[in-house]
Amino acid sequence: MLTKPMLVLGMMSGTSADGIDSALVKISGTPPNLKIKLLGHAKQNFPPQIRKEILRVAEQNPLAPGEFSQLHARLGQLYAEAALNACKKLKISPRKVALIGNHGQTVFHQSQPVNFLRAKTASTLQIGDGSVIAGLTGITTISDFRPADIALGGQGAPLVPYVDYLLWRDKKLGRVALNIGGIANLTVIRANAKPSDVLAFDTGPGNMLIDALVSHFTRGRQRYDKNAHLAAQGNLIPQFLQTLLNDRYLRQKPPKSTGREYFGAAYTKKNLALGRRLHVKANDLIRTVTIFSALSIVDALNRFVLPKTKIHQLIVSGGGANNPLVMAQLSALLNFPVGARHAVPHSARPHRSSNIEVVSSSAFGIPVDAKEALAFAVLAYETFHQRPCNLPSATGARHPAILGKISYASPR
Repeated sequence: MLTKPMLVLGMMSGTSADGIDSALVKISGTPPNLKIKLLGHAKQNFPPQIRKEILRVAEQNPLAPGEFSQLHARLGQLYAEAALNACKKLKISPRKVALIGNHGQTVFHQSQPVNFLRAKTASTLQIGDGSVIAGLTGITTISDFRPADIALGGQGAPLVPYVDYLLWRDKKLGRVALNIGGIANLTVIRANAKPSDVLAFDTGPGNMLIDALVSHFTRGRQRYDKNAHLAAQGNLIPQFLQTLLNDRYLRQKPPKSTGREYFGAAYTKKNLALGRRLHVKANDLIRTVTIFSALSIVDALNRFVLPKTKIHQLIVSGGGANNPLVMAQLSALLNFPVGARHAVPHSARPHRSSNIEVVSSSAFGIPVDAKEALAFAVLAYETFHQRPCNLPSATGARHPAILGKISYASPR
C-alpha cells in the first residue's frame, strides 16, 4: 500500500551531551521498502551550563525532584528551539513538517534488572519533555522510545539497527554499521539477511573516554580531540592499553548495552590514577584511550561477529568517524598484514584472514553527524503508523514493540 510522503525531523543528543543533531527526512512507503531521503541536517550546541548540568545528572549526582522537573522542561525548550532553527536553516516552514522524532538526553540506563524495592527492575531515562516540544513548535512529537523495549525484557538499546537494516541490507554483501558516539555500537547485517538475523550491541566507549581526558587536561577549554591532534603528539602505553582491554564489559556476550553510568567519571578517575602510577603524560593517555576505542570495536568483531559471519564492509558514522587515528586503526586492523601480528594485542587480531572495507556513511549520502538523527526520524514515522520498530534479535526483547510516546500538537 502506498503512503503519502511525510517530512519528519529526527533529533538526537548522545551520551557525549555536546549538542543536538537534527535531520530533515522525507519518508514514504512501508517496511521493508521504506523510501528514506535525507533533505538536510543541522547541529546546535548545548549552552555550557546546560551541558554541565546534564553531565552532572548523568553521573548520578543528587538532584532534587524540582530541579529534575525543571531540567526536563528546559531541555524540551532547547529541543524545540533546535527544531525551529533547523527548519530555518533548511528553509522549510515548520507547518510542512508532519512529525518530530526526538531521542532525548539519556541520564540513566539500567538495562539489566537489579533488585529495587523488593522487585527486579530495569529502566532507562531520556529527558526533554515531548509535550513542551510539540507545544512550542506546533509539530506532533514522538519521544521516549526506549522504555517499551525494556518493558518486554529488552535492553532498550540499540534501537538504530532497525534503520541500519533498512538502509544497508544487501543480497550479496555482509555489512556492519558502526556508530561511534560517546558509546560505540554496531549492527551486523549478513548478506541477504532477514530482520531476525540482525545482531547489534554496544561495543564499549567510543569518544567518551577520549573526550573526558581532553576536557580534564585542557581544563574544559576543549571538549574533544579535533583531528586527533593531541593523540598524535603522544605515545601508546602498552601496559595501560592492556589494562583497558581486560575490561569485563568487552567479554560480556550480546545482547548488551552500556553508557555513562559505567564508562563515565568514575571510570575516567580510575584511568587518571593508573596513569599517575605509571607516570604517563597527558597526550600519551589520550593516544592510548583513542587506540583502545578502535581496538575495543575490533575486539567485539573478533569475539562475536567474524567467527560466524562474513563481513565485506564496515560503514562508520558518528563523531568518531571524524577522528583520523580511530579510522586509521580500524582500517589497518581489519585489513591485517600477517607480518604485523606480533605488534597487536591478541584480542584485536582478526579471527581469520580479514579484508573488510572501512567506509564512512557519507559515501552513501548520509553525513556521519546526521545518521542517528535520521534514524529517529524513521523510528518516529514507524511509531506514528503504529508499527513496531525494535529488533528483538538486537535488544533481547521477548517480541517486537511499538516504541515511544506521542505528544500531539494543538490544532492549527
